[in-house]
Amino acid sequence: MKIVSIVGARPQFVKCAPLSRELRKSHREVLVHTGQHYDPEMSDIFFRELQIPKPDYHLDVGSGPHGKQTGEILARVEEVLEREEPDVVLVYGDTNSTLAGALAAAKMHIPVSHVEAGLRSFDRRMPEEINRVVTDHVSDLLFCPTETAVRNLANEGITNGVHLVGDVMVDALEFNREIAREKSSILGRLGLIEKAYLVVTVHRPANTDNRANLESIIGALGEAGCPVIFPLHPRTRKYLDTYGMLDALPVNIVVIEPLGYLDMLRLMDGAKKIATDSGGVQKEAYLLGVPCITLRENTEWVETVEDGWNVLVGADRGKIVEAIREFAPAGSQREVFGTVGASGRIVEVLNDQGNPVHC
Repeated sequence: MKIVSIVGARPQFVKCAPLSRELRKSHREVLVHTGQHYDPEMSDIFFRELQIPKPDYHLDVGSGPHGKQTGEILARVEEVLEREEPDVVLVYGDTNSTLAGALAAAKMHIPVSHVEAGLRSFDRRMPEEINRVVTDHVSDLLFCPTETAVRNLANEGITNGVHLVGDVMVDALEFNREIAREKSSILGRLGLIEKAYLVVTVHRPANTDNRANLESIIGALGEAGCPVIFPLHPRTRKYLDTYGMLDALPVNIVVIEPLGYLDMLRLMDGAKKIATDSGGVQKEAYLLGVPCITLRENTEWVETVEDGWNVLVGADRGKIVEAIREFAPAGSQREVFGTVGASGRIVEVLNDQGNPVHC
């Protein structure tokens, strides 16, 4: 089969790497990079480090309001699909690239396969929630990472084409964790001691665009009592600067540029705890066995909370400080995200389906 794979953001590059390796053993993959993440530190370096093939198409969409960005991606993807005439379009996760790619394919009656289907935060204020719900409802093959995801789809009346395959992030971490430990020098470069620092990532509009929330988070991190390593997303840098906070951060917060995958993986692997509003980082923290403090009121990765390795604190300064000081998960993680081999299981389903017919 000819499969068009659509990616555009950091989490999608990570998921694409192991699956692309499997796909290319038996199918022709056409890789499309929408350009949603266009900064070299959030795009190019991932392709190099993760050994992802060079994209066949780079759409150079760039940033912009959600509607405009999604529309631009949809229009440009449609042109690619008209030219390539694929058997299947493969999309990942819940970004604007995901939604636009799925809609373009569905409108052209090209079967859609969604990797990481069925996730729900049940918060329609999050653009990602809209993206994932709509994508699932136009998809023909839905590759679920967890049993919870399968149940979420069933509750919405989606049962055909649903496959519990596990999470491709398990494959990515298995492949790259030891490589990161051997090759990354990030801890030495930053003068860090293993398990004696925190890692924080903040990028969601609910935190960055709200001055009170961002001030609360920064204030809490200032009380951490240890170094806080803060790879700064361009959006977050913009708002910290706008609010006059960038040059007045607490002394224990170490701001660095966004990292490549191997350095970020090593940084998270060595951390005492991770504080984040990212869905992908929550899951990576769980898989690495690092306690996670989620700077949101909800999560699509409910298993990490149920298993006791993730705590939801929102932007509440007191709750964040308490979690930094007191949150201490006990026991080991269950295999809620499946075992190594999700990428191979996805390819097996595609092989069995041949050329699925759009419902």
